[in-house]
Amino acid sequence: MNFIPYGRQYIDDTDIEAVVKALRSDYLTQGPAVDEFEKSICEYTGAKYCVAVCNGTAALHLAVKALDVQSGLEGITTTNTFVASSNCLVYNNLRPVFADIDERTYNIDPVEVEKKITSKTKIIIPVHFAGQTANMEKIFKFSKNKDIHIIEDASHAIGSKYKCGTRVGSCKYSDMTVFSFHPVKTITTGEGGAITTNNEKLYKKLRILRTHGITKQNMSKNPGPWYYEMQDLGFNYRLTDLQALLGTSQMRKIDLFIKRRREIIDFYNNIFKGLDWLITPYQEEGVFSALHLYVLKIDFNKIEKTRKQVMEELKEKNIGTQVHYIPVHTQPYYVKTFGYKQGDYPNAEKYYEQALSIPLYPKMTEEEVEWVVDNIKGLKR
Repeated sequence: MNFIPYGRQYIDDTDIEAVVKALRSDYLTQGPAVDEFEKSICEYTGAKYCVAVCNGTAALHLAVKALDVQSGLEGITTTNTFVASSNCLVYNNLRPVFADIDERTYNIDPVEVEKKITSKTKIIIPVHFAGQTANMEKIFKFSKNKDIHIIEDASHAIGSKYKCGTRVGSCKYSDMTVFSFHPVKTITTGEGGAITTNNEKLYKKLRILRTHGITKQNMSKNPGPWYYEMQDLGFNYRLTDLQALLGTSQMRKIDLFIKRRREIIDFYNNIFKGLDWLITPYQEEGVFSALHLYVLKIDFNKIEKTRKQVMEELKEKNIGTQVHYIPVHTQPYYVKTFGYKQGDYPNAEKYYEQALSIPLYPKMTEEEVEWVVDNIKGLKR
């Protein structure tokens, strides 16, 4: 059996042809392909506007910056996430405040979010962990009358839907939604990200920030065709045409990718449900989750093995695993800079001690899926 990573891209001949098309065109970057990719995301999610950028972290950074929140104020996010979800607040001179997670969904708990809100709270960044949507209805309800902005971190969740049937990315419950297109995500542009919004003012701001803060529109003067103005301190966060054409090609297959993921998930769920030493991912009734990760909670004491032993044993069988995530508040930078410590968020910390992500991606063969299942079951002898 060849090595089976926990996640990987699905690239076929149509994707390769799309990139070759870019290489043979007049534009490798700053051409028309990015607009086409953004349009495909708007059509899929139902959002009015989309701004594609070079990665998901850049998308989070720009989304927070576009809100122009005064330095020293606060934003709330989950501690069960990749560090970019909170780093984007720090980049913008805001204090990151964490809220604990729901023990079933592993998403940020709205009850805990509400407890953390103060007069300094200006942003909430719920993360749709593994593709399972956070409870946006509740978060939106108690924040809408408090002058608090919402940015959905949907890096894991393109294709997921809320209970109401609306797709994540529509910004039904938020000012902006952020996506990531890293190779292990549902679709990929190699590296890449995007921000969707229904707010035209934010859209225009994001487009300027993406390109050094420079524009050729609405300028104070215009002496000639060479002229441009830097109206804000922006960044070089552009997506290339090569990446955009790959992304547009991938978007044409997104529903097929999700369908195959769901088939693997259903197989996993059926096989693992009888094992008393692990818990499969919770699926909230009425919510469609385009799961990016399949995270098991394993009682390592029951199988008399450490997580390290389990990961090494599976690696010997050519099965890759990963841990998503080390709680952000326990990272040395956050301990040193903001005073967080072990014990601050018990639900997230307890989850972390048992979490293990196993392979899930559309190119997995039936033989590979069965190999993973057999070796997971064999962990307890």
